[in-house]
Amino acid sequence: MIQWVYERAAKSTRLSEVIVATDDRRIVECVTSFGGKAVMTRSDHPSGSDRVAEVARTSDAEIIVNVQGDEPLIAPAAIDAGVGLLMNRPDEQVGTLVRPLSHPAELGDPNVVKVVLTKDGHALYFSRSPIPHVRGGGDPARWPQVYSDFYKHVGLYVFRRDFLFVFVAWPPGRLERAESLEQLRILEHEVKIAVGITDYEARGIDTPEDLQRLTRDLEEGKVGSEG
Repeated sequence: MIQWVYERAAKSTRLSEVIVATDDRRIVECVTSFGGKAVMTRSDHPSGSDRVAEVARTSDAEIIVNVQGDEPLIAPAAIDAGVGLLMNRPDEQVGTLVRPLSHPAELGDPNVVKVVLTKDGHALYFSRSPIPHVRGGGDPARWPQVYSDFYKHVGLYVFRRDFLFVFVAWPPGRLERAESLEQLRILEHEVKIAVGITDYEARGIDTPEDLQRLTRDLEEGKVGSEG
């Protein structure tokens, strides 16, 4: 899975370098075995972005992208779109991507992070719960018939280098600890998160069942393995 994420990220036209940041020697050995670059980090980081920041301190890149290691089907074009959020908006400090929910069952899945947006394309809130709540909508599986703009988060963050270091210096806030979502630390400090809407179908692998479904879909040709 790490190799798939790495190779897809390497196909991005807007990334100058791809590095796997990890505290697990087995992952370093795996990445090295297929010719990738990996860096060992401390093991006490509270979030993925904190781990990325440790590695980023050795780089002078203006924009740092945190691609989640559990997104084996991440599209290179999605990474490019995320980087474009900051390249095209010089005043933005951090960006991410969302996709319209395609399956009603995702509303009730806590592993699928839901997002609500402002009118000007920023994140209003992220939650593992269905948001917004459709009052009087009955079964949540029917909510998309009443409210069409349900979005799920794509596992990718794009930071301006200086802001990344500011962000990770903040201690995790109450909302982040409650939902176990690091991006809420940013919103709690009233910093806007620019959001791009993509048609990339996020397939984060959070459980063994997720991996089994992905393997089955690949075998049956329901998803492509190409980058």
